[in-house]
This record gives sequence, structure tokens and C-alpha cells, in this order.
Amino acid sequence: MARQLRLSLGRDTPPSFDEFVRGPSNAEAVAAVEAWPRWRDGCLTLLGPEGAGKSHLAHAWATRAEALVADPDDPDLDAAAGRPVLLEDADRGVSAEGLFHLINLAAQQGGGLLLTARTLPATWPTTLPDLRSRLNALPVAQIAPPDDTVLEGVLRRFFRDRNIRPPEAVYPYLLARMPRSIPDAESIVQRLDEAGDEGFRPVTRVLARQILDARDRAD
Repeated sequence: MARQLRLSLGRDTPPSFDEFVRGPSNAEAVAAVEAWPRWRDGCLTLLGPEGAGKSHLAHAWATRAEALVADPDDPDLDAAAGRPVLLEDADRGVSAEGLFHLINLAAQQGGGLLLTARTLPATWPTTLPDLRSRLNALPVAQIAPPDDTVLEGVLRRFFRDRNIRPPEAVYPYLLARMPRSIPDAESIVQRLDEAGDEGFRPVTRVLARQILDARDRAD
């Protein structure tokens, strides 16, 4: 059977809440982010492991709130005044002075601050006593590692983006064997697409098993 011709369509639209796949692992975090602008003192820390979807959710908020995406090394405090701000990876070497001022600006009229991180703000190192007290008080919303609902949703989206319609049996097969992260889901779909194109083969459980076995051997 001839393999269906597929077009790889570029996606240049910003992340949105509509595209964010929701499930039990992220429901509370989504609700907390969507509660904007009713955050305590205008701040929220979005916490979660790598590959859980916090960057997508944060940028979806930034698009909706028309937020400034701050440079962690040198945040533009003048540009941040009076508007919402997104600061990613706030637990990984961000300027202490800059972070202190961004937290203060968030409480002002029109301000706001969404931070993303992998660790609790109370554990972030700082020598500024005033910043320490503010970090200890930051509200936190946590995304857990993706559950099956989220992983299946992102698999379907990644397949759809590549115009692939695998048999339904492929999804439970992948979910039972794949690593539990969204980047891994995207990588697996990409490998299935490439392997299918190379051999003019449809994406099936057989091909999925070969891709996962090859991945395991490489690891």
C-alpha cells in the first residue's frame, strides 16, 4: 500500500490555553494561572519538573496578559513597570537585585509576575534579606509529571501536527512504555514519522515497538 503523502506544516503561533492539554497532573496549576489577575501581591510561581508543560502554560499566560518576557540575566525594570512580566527558570542564576525589584513591581497597579522554576522559592539561594522574605512568601502552583491523559493528548497533537493518523491501538501501547515527559513524546512522534518515511511504512504498533526498542538500546 502506498504511503500517504504528508506535509510538515510549520507552527509559528504562540502557545495558547486552548492548545494546552489538561489532565489531573496539571489541573490545579492551570486553575491558579487562569486566576490572574487575582494573584496574591500580583505574583505566582509555576513549579514543575522539566518536560511537564510549565513553559507552554507560562507563555500561554504571557500571550493572554500581554506580558513582558524578562531576560533573567538583565531584566529591563523600566519596561517591566506597570505591566505583567514572565520570568522563566527563576531558580537558575537570576539576578537577585532584578528579581527583588520585579517582585516589588508586581504589586503595583497594572503589574504582575509569573515565575517558572523546578524548585520551591524558599530554597533559592540569596544573600539579600529582603529578597529572602519575599521568596518565602511567594504563592506556588505545581505541575506534576504528565499523567496518561496529558501524554495521550500531546501525542495526538504531535501526530496531528504531522498529519499522521495512527491506529488507536498505538496510543495505549506508547503510554505503557514511553518515558513520562512531553519532550519525550514529541521525540517519539518525530522518530516514528522519520522511520515511516524512510521505509514507506505506516505508523503502527510494530513500528512503535521498533522505535522504543531502539531508544532503549541507545540509552
